[in-house]
Amino acid sequence: MANLARLLTDAAAEHGGRPAVRLDDLTLTYTELDAAVSRCAGLLREAGVSPGDRVGVMLPNVPQFPVVYYGVLRAGGIVVPMNVLLKERETRFYLDDPGARLVLVAEEVAAAARAGADAVGARCIVVDDAFAEQLAGAEPVTGDAEREGSDTAVILYTSGTTGTPKGAELTHDNLYDNARVTATTLFEFTCEDVVLGALPLFHAFGQTCAMNAAVHAGALLTMLPRFDPAKGLAVIARDHVTVFEGVPTMFNAFLHHPDRDSYDVSSLRVCCSGGAAIPVEVLKGFEEAFGCTVLEGYGLSETSPVASFNHPHATRKPGSIGTPIEGVQMKVADDEGTEVADGDVGQIFIRGHNVMKGYWQRPDATDEVMVDGWFGTGDMARRDEDGLYFIVDRKKDMIIRGGYNVYPREIEEVLYEHPSVLEAAVIGMPDDSLGEEVAAVVVVKQGADLDVSELRAFVKDQVAGYKYPRVIWVVDELPKGPTGKILKRELTIPDDVRSGR
Repeated sequence: MANLARLLTDAAAEHGGRPAVRLDDLTLTYTELDAAVSRCAGLLREAGVSPGDRVGVMLPNVPQFPVVYYGVLRAGGIVVPMNVLLKERETRFYLDDPGARLVLVAEEVAAAARAGADAVGARCIVVDDAFAEQLAGAEPVTGDAEREGSDTAVILYTSGTTGTPKGAELTHDNLYDNARVTATTLFEFTCEDVVLGALPLFHAFGQTCAMNAAVHAGALLTMLPRFDPAKGLAVIARDHVTVFEGVPTMFNAFLHHPDRDSYDVSSLRVCCSGGAAIPVEVLKGFEEAFGCTVLEGYGLSETSPVASFNHPHATRKPGSIGTPIEGVQMKVADDEGTEVADGDVGQIFIRGHNVMKGYWQRPDATDEVMVDGWFGTGDMARRDEDGLYFIVDRKKDMIIRGGYNVYPREIEEVLYEHPSVLEAAVIGMPDDSLGEEVAAVVVVKQGADLDVSELRAFVKDQVAGYKYPRVIWVVDELPKGPTGKILKRELTIPDDVRSGR
């Protein structure tokens, strides 16, 4: 049986009485979680979901997320995870592009999902009290649907700096193997571990390294629906959390929380940072303050996501993303895929069980990133004489704000919709807290008036909260090349804008 849902099926058989997920006063054992998943699969079958059908899942970190996630898989469907911060125009695309027949959404963000679903003719099921009643009355599906390891299990949407977002097709084998290696080799999980579920489960990092890896081991995932450092520290102390996985801003928030010392965090044994490079000072400070090891890893949505890691028993170097994980190869090469010498900078290419099947219905985009079986990441790095990899820069213009990916082209499209904007460019501005802040440079149409605050609100109304530009300034013209292409590398941040941050 290749279905990724076997993670839960096997865990329930071996660890049925152990706690699987917790949210404050609510705890589900593996037996209870498995039963809820079976009823969810039955409900989805009743709704017409067949093997291979795409199903949107727009839920925060609550116990219903694994219920729906594994329920879709058990029914044979393909999960399309959706950020709960998405607005109507975004939900419409996330449902229309994969041809999702329905979306299951949290009650508090149902309006945006319902509007998007209505626009594309998909069904919207709100996960509320009525859903719980429907679940209780559904006929359970106890066996996982037959799926091949090469079949798509999850479509994770990602993007470069041009065009619309692309859906990375991750197979059952991709995700199972990545969870297995994460649980067994990288974190050495046991059923006694307690994992803090602070990373959004609709992202690859939280989905694989927290949820799927924890389920693989029969461990407990204790959830935070929204990251708050005080709440996170309280949960670590309350549940004796042993493993924390987060983005650098989370580590920084824990480290600098004024009441940090009042929480007992002695249960922590290992932490993992990913999503962006963690500042060495933050890493060292966290290890000293919390008395545990912080291991940094690297990966992308297209690699399920883990590709390399600072393995727990290997030598670490500050700033390194470590070495490839079991079953994965990495190389630093030129654009043709030819390796460069150690110490030289090139693009990271990855090959192994973690590399996606391709981009959903985008063979052209797939061909652009695959070179003789190697996936070209667009990230620039060097490898040292000990075989450790170090990220140098990103080839793409993608902005990473607090661990969230922001794609400039998407925001530029919205800016161009404003009646007063003639031209726009979105770039990343260095930020001590978030790593990068989203900044926009605009040219105003002749004769038009533009209020920067109004423009900021205009974008904010149409995109997720982490995406809109907090910083906007107006220029007379944008630098351009011979063909008229805007040259972002020649943009400079004015001193008054920088000092005004």
